[in-house]
Amino acid sequence: MKKAAIGVGSNQGDSVRICLEVFNLLRNHPAVSIFRASSLYRTSPVGEQEQDWFINAAVVVQTRLEPLALLELMLDVEKSFGRVRTKKWGPRTLDLDILFYENIQLDLPGLKVPHPLMSERLFVLKPLAEIEPDWVHPVLGLSVYEMLNRLVEFDHQQQIQKLEK
Repeated sequence: MKKAAIGVGSNQGDSVRICLEVFNLLRNHPAVSIFRASSLYRTSPVGEQEQDWFINAAVVVQTRLEPLALLELMLDVEKSFGRVRTKKWGPRTLDLDILFYENIQLDLPGLKVPHPLMSERLFVLKPLAEIEPDWVHPVLGLSVYEMLNRLVEFDHQQQIQKLEK
């Protein structure tokens, strides 16, 4: 089994319910099992600002799937929740991103691992730091916790709040 980190986000529909359903779907999938899931966070949009805030989370999974097969599964799950890709960084019912896959680096059409913008995204780092603070970025050589601290120190525009259970 391989270890991967996945970012989960939604800002259309009942985003809390959607994220929780994704957790359940991944818990019950034959080739993927959730090892850890973060809390849910309400986060400001990045990029396209004129849209609703997001609900974001992160999960660490154990999987038998190779990276491209895991990506295909994530895309299928997005589609099953009504995701239609129209506008980069626009609103979406569900967004699933492979953040890390083991400690490998991949640069393939449609899949870059580690996720190329994760070190700049509070909505990625805060949930991931909750469940996997010591995972080291194989390119930057920084832990998730270190990336989070650097981002918080220099970026005061992104907003995030943990949702109460």
